[in-house]
Amino acid sequence: MAAQRGKDLLLKIERAPGVFTTVAGLRARTLALNARSVDATDGDSAGRWRELLDGAGVKSAAVVGQGIFRDAASDALIREAFFDQTARRWRLIVPDFGVLEGPFLVAALEYAGTHEGEATFAMSLASAGEITFEVL
Repeated sequence: MAAQRGKDLLLKIERAPGVFTTVAGLRARTLALNARSVDATDGDSAGRWRELLDGAGVKSAAVVGQGIFRDAASDALIREAFFDQTARRWRLIVPDFGVLEGPFLVAALEYAGTHEGEATFAMSLASAGEITFEVL
C-alpha cells in the first residue's frame, strides 16, 4: 500500500436513514480499534503460559477529530448528537483500507479559537454497538 493523504479520511454522520453527510472539515483524525482479551490461564496451562479465550473480549472503536465546521448544518448535527447523548450512525472512510460504520456517541465536544484565527472544534466518538467493516 502506498502512502496516503490524511485529508482523504472522511467522517460522516447519518442525517436521514441511509443518507450520510460529511460533518466537518477535519484537519486531524484518529481511529482506534481495541479488543480486550480474556485470560483463561489455569493451573493446567502448558508451561504456565498465559492462555487467552478466543472471541470472548469486548471490542470497541474510538474516533477523535479536530478541525473546523463546514457549515451550520454539520455543527448542528454534532451538537444535537452530543446534547441528546443518543447513538447516531457514523461512517468513517479510510482510503485503501475500508469503511467502518455503526452507532457512536459523541463522548466529548470542545470549541476553541484564537483572537486572529478561525473557531475550531475537537470531538471524540465512542462506539455504542456493532461496527461493520467493508473493504474498499
